[in-house]
Amino acid sequence: MVKLHVVATAWICVALACCAEVGPDYHLPSQAAINAPAAQGHFVSSSAATSAAPLPDRWWQLYDDPVLNRLIAQTLAANTQLRFAQANLEHSDALLEEAGSQQFAASVDAATAWNHPSEEAVLKRVGVTPYENYNGGVSVSYDLDLFGAIRRGVEAARADDEAAAAARDLVRVNVVAQTALAYADACNAGYQIELAQQRIGIEQDSMHMTALLVSHGRASPLDGTRQQETLATLQAQLPPLQAAQRNALFRLATLAGQAPAQFDRTLLACRAPLRLDRALPVGNGQELLKRRPDVRAAERHVAAATARIGVATAALYPDIRFGVSVGSTGKAIDALSGYTNRFAVGPLVSWNLNRNAVRARMQQADAQSHASVAAFDGTVLNALREVETALDTYAADLDRQQQWQAARDQAAQHAAQAEELQQGGRIDRISLLAAQRERWAAEQVLATGTATLNRDQIEVFLALGGGWH
Repeated sequence: MVKLHVVATAWICVALACCAEVGPDYHLPSQAAINAPAAQGHFVSSSAATSAAPLPDRWWQLYDDPVLNRLIAQTLAANTQLRFAQANLEHSDALLEEAGSQQFAASVDAATAWNHPSEEAVLKRVGVTPYENYNGGVSVSYDLDLFGAIRRGVEAARADDEAAAAARDLVRVNVVAQTALAYADACNAGYQIELAQQRIGIEQDSMHMTALLVSHGRASPLDGTRQQETLATLQAQLPPLQAAQRNALFRLATLAGQAPAQFDRTLLACRAPLRLDRALPVGNGQELLKRRPDVRAAERHVAAATARIGVATAALYPDIRFGVSVGSTGKAIDALSGYTNRFAVGPLVSWNLNRNAVRARMQQADAQSHASVAAFDGTVLNALREVETALDTYAADLDRQQQWQAARDQAAQHAAQAEELQQGGRIDRISLLAAQRERWAAEQVLATGTATLNRDQIEVFLALGGGWH
């Protein structure tokens, strides 16, 4: 009859465990910033240079540059920040697995020892004989989790694990953007070096022509000195550009998990800036907020904080474990006999009666939930601001680049006209060199603008969180 009572009690407890779960069930707060209509629509800084087309998973392929694709693949395979983030995710996976195994516990113990009791302790008997004592047993228990403390803990651990996965994706987004930017900087520096060398060649021709005129008394020696100063000033521009190119390649090497000394020297030959032959695909706010890893991570932190309210609330109620223990303890000569065998079966109830402490922890969990919601709203607003700022900057720099492009075209047309006039003998060589000098000055300004646009484009892609869903 007692056995039936124990079994019935156990089944009742299990049934209760299946239906009782305290604490709020998680749902995205309706008043959260992510639900605001202004956060869901098109970006206000969109322009003719952007389109509402969805951002592709691998935005860097829009540049159609095989070298860039190769460099990003190398970075994703060996970047140290990514390795660190992946290790954090694996640690979080293990914590989730641990949380899911809290209901069941089992242990095995075994020990033996030779005992020699104190003769004085045993009624001052003389010649007490030592004996071997032993202990061994198996204990198994199962937490019925009547009020869902363990299940809420698993829920929180799962949300934390998903946040860790989003954090890993955020590192991916950043290292890809850093790789693209370093490559763009290297190629733009190479392009500017090439233009500077061409400009230096023009000035050297001009200096030789001036020297010839001075030798024939057709120009002042002051003109020759001024020409040398101009040439020296231009030559002084080369070392900083060369250093900028090498520094960009050092960044590429370390992003790919290599020492700076192992940088790819073939990239020193890059002279072509990254080019986009289409409008930037930016999608809309709704797609952005689903894609941005930091937004996903912040939302998962809200879910975890909500689940922990349930963990804290469950402490208001008793925790019941059902256990079985079987073993044998005593002298070795009586091993496994009726004198030494033991067993126990039944529930174990624990209940924290310090209600003030329990309710204080509930208040802490509730406050943390509110803080997580505020942080989530801040992350959403920051994501939207970053995109709008990046798009606005890109549009302004693109307008300026168009003006510089028009100035360069006019300077090129002037240089071409000067060349025709010089060939027809209507102007001298000095006038032609002056026109060419203006053209190359405009080319250098345009090259600087191209580098700025590459940075702007990558900043837009970074703000959009492109790379993974």
